[in-house]
Amino acid sequence: MPAEVLSYFLKNHDRRLRLAFQVVLQCAPFLKGLKVSCVISMNAALYRELEELLRETGIAYHRLSCSEGKCLVLFYRPDPLESYLRSPKIRRLIRDYGYGGMSLEQMLGRLCSRTDDFARRGMGFPHEIGAFLGYPADDVKGFIENEGRKYLMIGYWKVYGDLAKARMIFKEYDRAKDCAVNEFITGKSIREIVV
Repeated sequence: MPAEVLSYFLKNHDRRLRLAFQVVLQCAPFLKGLKVSCVISMNAALYRELEELLRETGIAYHRLSCSEGKCLVLFYRPDPLESYLRSPKIRRLIRDYGYGGMSLEQMLGRLCSRTDDFARRGMGFPHEIGAFLGYPADDVKGFIENEGRKYLMIGYWKVYGDLAKARMIFKEYDRAKDCAVNEFITGKSIREIVV
């Protein structure tokens, strides 16, 4: 995509248009149904615009942290995310971080608390956030055990496990991004772009 197009939308004076484009650009694989969730850092003043932007899409959102005029927001579809978090490998992994025996809302509350705490202490993100973003359990575990180093490949996340599968997924995500951004540029709303 040409830099001029990105610049036009990201610097546009229409705040709602900028927010919609940011969501499409950064969340395309999620919007197209390829991921269970996604996270973006957005202008805190625009957070209230999300309700209208996502109305009738089936997408929920949860503010994970907010400081210095920026919010970190998780977008998700409740049933697929809950199902993913209850898969055996992921459930075992997140249980070690205190997420055992919780409802989805309780897990999101804990993730929010931990994310906010990590941000306040300048520690980045709690490592288990990868599980909430639908990353493969082996890659989340590999990231934690290797402290973000010794990965096989970096793309939408750092890969420690199945390299061939990750490459295939990354290509699908790239296609989804091209598709969603092109749909947005031609005038489709997020409601029309969402699968």
